[in-house]
Amino acid sequence: HPPPVATDKEEQKRLLENRPDQPQNPKVLRIAIIGAPNAGKSTLSNQLLGRKVFPVSKKVHTTRCKAQGVITHEDTQLIILDTPGLTNPLKAKRHNLDEAMLTDPWDSMKHADLVLVLVDVSDHWTRNSLSKEVLKCLSQFPHIPSVLVLNKVDILKKKFLLLEIATDLTEGIVNGKKLEVKSTLKQDSRSSAKPSLHITRASPLESKVPGSPFGQEKNQAQESSGLDKSSDVGGAGTGEAQVPKHHGPKDLKDVKGWPHFQEIFMLAALRGEEVDTLKRYLLMQAKPGPWEFHSNVLTNQSPQEICNNIIREKVLEYLPLEVPYGVTQVTEIWEEGECGELVIMQSLLVPRESHKRMLIGRGGKVISRIAQEAGQDLMNTFLCDVCLKLKVEVK
Repeated sequence: HPPPVATDKEEQKRLLENRPDQPQNPKVLRIAIIGAPNAGKSTLSNQLLGRKVFPVSKKVHTTRCKAQGVITHEDTQLIILDTPGLTNPLKAKRHNLDEAMLTDPWDSMKHADLVLVLVDVSDHWTRNSLSKEVLKCLSQFPHIPSVLVLNKVDILKKKFLLLEIATDLTEGIVNGKKLEVKSTLKQDSRSSAKPSLHITRASPLESKVPGSPFGQEKNQAQESSGLDKSSDVGGAGTGEAQVPKHHGPKDLKDVKGWPHFQEIFMLAALRGEEVDTLKRYLLMQAKPGPWEFHSNVLTNQSPQEICNNIIREKVLEYLPLEVPYGVTQVTEIWEEGECGELVIMQSLLVPRESHKRMLIGRGGKVISRIAQEAGQDLMNTFLCDVCLKLKVEVK
């Protein structure tokens, strides 16, 4: 079970400053999760962590800070660098975003040992090509191993489209091998049997087995998903991907995919489907190295930051269009109640009277729903009772 986040700022600070309780042979992996805004990066991060520490919302730019999540499993520590959705200066200006929003994703890439590129396959406008920002990011750091994660596969009715999407996004090449599409999945997709969607190596060692480049489990997964990595590309006879060349911005103009992904995963982060498969893979990719955090640390954020983000997430969810981006949060009370519960009172300051009416809602319905849902999430994060009170004022 993942540890809860401390409710006291000082206690959380002490935990973060605590010397990591290093096991005998520690292993570590720093993971950057990148993708277009709203691809599901925070949802996936929360599922991997087992507790909600990153805000999630359908509105773009819910994640504004560069937070880290920590998964400690036996002798291995995974550090998730949850990055804001990669965006461009024009969109950033429209949403009043910090300059940090434009530079942060690059920053987390610099510290990553592995990058997960998340693509929302339910969005038929964007799913067949990687965004320019993502491609730019990958081509600037070609030496960092990357993995393609197709998210929201549960929403996709026609499962055979996954093959087409995977081929487009990888330019038909994964781990230095050519993807060959078999037609079996087309029949499968009509049957009620749920196709096995992940394609992943059973263990890194199995790639060395002669005549079976991806191990037994691999071949079964390929058969059921209709993807085959049989023929080698570019003379990479061992199936090892060649080191990709650095692309300049001009070269990226007509590029849709990235032919240097090591693996493809297909999952539904919101429902937690196949997230464990990805987690096992990540644990196997960890390299020997000292832990950075004590095993009781789940995130490097302060309890107040988590609280602000979760309340903000709900405000984004329930207010129309650009309105929520103008809300300022001020925490008035943060203390332990008589029965040991955490009492939080926060003022939400809005620029206009009309916004105040929207946020309160008819009969106070909207604001009480926000308080109730945010309170529930905070209980899950802190593992204690939370009494959350919100009031709305015009600033």
